[in-house]
Amino acid sequence: MLRLLVLRHAKSDWTSGASRDFDRPLNARGRKAAPLVGAHMATHGLTPDKVLCSPALRTRQTLELVLPHLPPPAETDMPQALYDDGDLGYLDILQTQGGHARCLMVVGHNPACQDTVLELAGQSERGLLDAVMRKYPTATLAVLDLAVGDWRDVRPGCARLAALAQPRHLPAPDRLSALPDSV
Repeated sequence: MLRLLVLRHAKSDWTSGASRDFDRPLNARGRKAAPLVGAHMATHGLTPDKVLCSPALRTRQTLELVLPHLPPPAETDMPQALYDDGDLGYLDILQTQGGHARCLMVVGHNPACQDTVLELAGQSERGLLDAVMRKYPTATLAVLDLAVGDWRDVRPGCARLAALAQPRHLPAPDRLSALPDSV
């Protein structure tokens, strides 16, 4: 079984003066939210072997604030397609770039993050799926358990949405959050 962690970048600064969308940095709220997600991941043993991160500045900054809470991943790649295909799902990227990872984290953009979770999550708790259908806010982390053994075999509906974490619902790092122990 494979595990996929889908993290939408933290809140970006639309007033930064960046000349291109690609260069937009995180704002203060985003710089606060990303470490909360990292601490939450560490608390629940959500440790990726491999990370695929969009090369956009806001996704790289999100990853930089999450990773200090976790053991270093064996591999980190920044495929341009995670930025270029931000309006599409990431299924093709998972199939071609998942490699040998047992736990893969994708740090990307919406609507692709939301669409990917909805496309893969076939058998999931209705409440979690409803939450994803409504909105996939910045710095949201979805945890999907896939009923396949190889990323090339990932297909729509092959996963169970095991957990969903949003920074506004996460406690300060000194308190535990409410993810099930199995996640």
